[in-house]
Amino acid sequence: MIRTGQEYRASLQDGRQIWINGEKVEDVTSHRAFKPIVDVRARIYDMAHEQEFKSIMTCKDENSGELNAIGNTLPHKQQDWHDKRLAVDTVMNEIGGVVIRMGDETVGEMWSLYDGAEVLNEVDPQFAKNIERHIHTALQADPFHVSANTDPKGDRSKRPQDQDPDMLLHVVKETDAGIIVRGAKFETAAAYANQAFTKPTIANWGDAELSDYAVGFIADMGAEGIKHICRTGFADMRPVEDYPLSGKFDEVDTLVIFDNVLIPWEDVLFYRHTRAATFIRATLHRYSAFPFIQRIQKIADMMIGVALFNVRQTGLDKQPAVQEKLAQLACYRETINAHLTASIALAEKSPSGLLMPNQSLLFTGRIHACSQLPAMMHLARELCGGQICITPDKAAFDHPESGAWLHKYYSINEDWVSDDRRKLLSFARDLLNSDYGGHRVTFELFAQSPPFAHLAAAYRNFDFGGPLDFVRKAADLSDRVLGNKN
Repeated sequence: MIRTGQEYRASLQDGRQIWINGEKVEDVTSHRAFKPIVDVRARIYDMAHEQEFKSIMTCKDENSGELNAIGNTLPHKQQDWHDKRLAVDTVMNEIGGVVIRMGDETVGEMWSLYDGAEVLNEVDPQFAKNIERHIHTALQADPFHVSANTDPKGDRSKRPQDQDPDMLLHVVKETDAGIIVRGAKFETAAAYANQAFTKPTIANWGDAELSDYAVGFIADMGAEGIKHICRTGFADMRPVEDYPLSGKFDEVDTLVIFDNVLIPWEDVLFYRHTRAATFIRATLHRYSAFPFIQRIQKIADMMIGVALFNVRQTGLDKQPAVQEKLAQLACYRETINAHLTASIALAEKSPSGLLMPNQSLLFTGRIHACSQLPAMMHLARELCGGQICITPDKAAFDHPESGAWLHKYYSINEDWVSDDRRKLLSFARDLLNSDYGGHRVTFELFAQSPPFAHLAAAYRNFDFGGPLDFVRKAADLSDRVLGNKN
């Protein structure tokens, strides 16, 4: 059954160990650094129960007749992807910002495992059964499911075995109950999530057929031995009136310490087999890249909106040079939109019979969205003007003496009075010019994988056969040249 926001909050009251800013957190649902984003996630849960959003946020399971969250449902037809896309857009419009870690963009990684059942069965047929069971658990129990990927890594010129072995998460012991793991993972939203798919990073876990570093499992974020050490949050550093995005949508990142944590065998998804680990890394984002890219499209919408509002205030939108820059932002946004739309239109059947977005279009779309984001943010900065970095805070506008001057100089006309002007500039500053804005650029660069891995995914999925055959015919080459891969 789909959960309510209150049920989600209650699920976090499990004695989990969390630290932030040198302080041990007693209650993650009420702590000033976490409460805003916990409330946003709870709001998303509640939307599924409200008449206005219920039909968009849920779908009925054909077997049980129960309502399930649309983001957790397996995609079998094109309409499923259109429905998922609508749900994400609806959530972002309702909450007034972008949240990357909602669960829908990470549960798709489990579907990639589902596609790899044949490879995983080489290790142990039970692992494929565990995957299928967890996919259905995600549907039925509706947990907040996130993803643990990046390790501290240590000295990457050395094998993990040749340095502190805990630099990459690994298995230290097998027991009748399960495996014992040690190490650490960096993970967004772990401190206020229910579970995480924990998997190998892109690193040298060894070239042997078997490796204790080649392991993937579902981890309970409140399990004994797990410790959450979080980065400083943006939400508790400044008033939301001056920083309307970071004050509500800071998805706190965590170094998750696995201090001899027991992972029950039923939660182990693959173990030791390096071929399985390599396969998973190569196919991990065949579904989850879609909602990830969709969120960058929403960031593009925000950049277009703040830029256009700013130039319209003073009539600059009539100038051709300004229109050209707005058109560049629109082209960036629409190219993302085109990749997403086309990836559904040309979707492909996966090895397990699911419908996955066209892989070449999906991964080239991800490269475009991520690689061009810094340039587009700088373009939006230019259109918004220098006032986004010099405008005083709300307290200065509220003060009876300074406020009088600020209201005079920040009022443009009867449509744009100082209060709206201040709010727009605060929004633009937080989106484009704050430490939160810089954090967002870095996050999008590395969130799913680094740029070289983005390009590697595009290389693996692009059909080079078409261009080769076209040139072979146009140049009148013999058929045998297609057999020479050099």
